[in-house]
Amino acid sequence: MDKKNILKKINSANKDTLMETLDIEFIDIGEDFLVAKMPVTSKVYQPDGVLHGGATVALAESVGSAVSYMSVDYINQTVRGIIISANHLKSVKEGYVYARATPLHKGRTTQLWEIKITDDNDNLISHCKLSTMVLNKNN
Repeated sequence: MDKKNILKKINSANKDTLMETLDIEFIDIGEDFLVAKMPVTSKVYQPDGVLHGGATVALAESVGSAVSYMSVDYINQTVRGIIISANHLKSVKEGYVYARATPLHKGRTTQLWEIKITDDNDNLISHCKLSTMVLNKNN
């Protein structure tokens, strides 16, 4: 399956989820990364009119969990996020934020993903890490 069709397939899985509510869209994929974007609008503001850290973390976990899931045998396995941390470094009031997830560790039972959140000018907004656990499905 080509990159365009993979992105179309994973974006279609967002229907009726938090990702749809926050307008998160997966926009690029490669061998060891996945990128998503989210618009910065009043929908994701905190009361003083800047991007809410919780929305940022939701974006980070969405892209990290998706790429983690894509790296396992999804017929027989699934993944669950077990720890997420975020350092918010800069505020954003408009435009888009982009989350790029890359692996720091991909083991048989745990994975660690680095997710960098940037703005339209490639400024680092937040630096996140997501640990996931690989689980066997009960068939």
